[in-house]
Amino acid sequence: MDLQFKRHRRLRQNATMRSLVRENFIRLEDFIYPIFVIEGENIKNEISSMPGIYQFSLDRLAEEMDEVQSLGIKSVLLFGIPAQKDECGTGAFHDHGIVQEATRFIKEKYPEILVVADTCLCEYTSHGHCGMVEGDQILNDSSLKVLTDTAVSQAKAGADIIAPSNMMDGFVAAIRQGLDEAGFTHIPIMSYAVKYASSFYGPFREAADGAPQFGDRKTYQMDPANRHEAFREAHSDIEEGADFLIVKPGMPYLDIVRDVRNEFHVPVVIYNVSGEFSMVKAAAANGWIEEQAVVMEMLTGMKRAGADLIITYHAKDAARWLQEN
Repeated sequence: MDLQFKRHRRLRQNATMRSLVRENFIRLEDFIYPIFVIEGENIKNEISSMPGIYQFSLDRLAEEMDEVQSLGIKSVLLFGIPAQKDECGTGAFHDHGIVQEATRFIKEKYPEILVVADTCLCEYTSHGHCGMVEGDQILNDSSLKVLTDTAVSQAKAGADIIAPSNMMDGFVAAIRQGLDEAGFTHIPIMSYAVKYASSFYGPFREAADGAPQFGDRKTYQMDPANRHEAFREAHSDIEEGADFLIVKPGMPYLDIVRDVRNEFHVPVVIYNVSGEFSMVKAAAANGWIEEQAVVMEMLTGMKRAGADLIITYHAKDAARWLQEN
C-alpha cells in the first residue's frame, strides 16, 4: 500500500502522551462557588431540585465555608434570602442585610477567600423582579439608584467583587460611579453582561426564592435566539467600566462565550446554571451517566470555549476529583 495520510493518533497513544499535548486544563482557581445565605437561625435547607446544595443561616455558614476552604476553592458568590420582602427590595441595600452580614463573617473568618456579591433585587422584592415596578412595567432608570445603593453597601461590608445581575440598561455605569464616589475605586465589577431569559434557571428560583410574581423577565434579559445583541450588551458594559464579563447560562451558549472571548480582552466568566446542574444530578442518580466524567468534560468544554472562570454548583465535587487525580 502506498497511502499518504496524517497519523493524528500518534499523540493519543497513552495517557502520558495525551496529558503532554492537552490544550485546556481545569484548576481550583477557576471556580466560583455559589452559596445561598438565609435570614434566621439553625437553618440548613437542602434545595429539593439541586441535590447537595443548601440554604444556610449565618450561624451555620461556617459548616459550608470550612468545607470550601478545605477543598481549596478560592472564591464564593453570595445570594441572599431575606426574612421579609417589600416593593423596593430594602433588604438588598440594608447595611445589615443577609449578604452584607455573610460577607463580614467570611472576610473575618476566612480572609483569604474572595467574596463576590450578587447585586440584584429579585430575592428581596415582593414582586420578584430585578428592578422597581410600576403597574406591570419594570422601570429601568429608577432601579439604578437602588442597585447602586446595594453595590455600595456590599462593598462597605467587605465584598471583593460586585457582580450586578439585573440587566437594567446603564447598571454598570451607575454602579461604577456610585462605588467611585463612595471611595471604592479599587473594587472591580463582574458584570452579568450577557444574560439570557433562559428556561434553565428554574431550580435557582427555588433556591433563592426569587421567582417573578407576574409576567417574566424577557423585557430586560436577552432573547435566546440572539447573537449580535450579545456584542452590543458586552460593549456597553466594557465602556461603562466592567472589569469581568459573565455569559449566562453556560452550556447552551458556548458559542457566545467564544464570541465574547474573541472580542474582548478582559476575564470572561461562564455561569454553569442551576438547570444544567440539576439535569446532570438527575441523570446520574438514575444511573444514566457517569457523573464525574460528564461534569469534568462539561467544565473542560467551558474552558475550551474561552471561559477564564466558571461559576458552578459542581465546584466542591470537581475540587474533590481534582485532588484525587
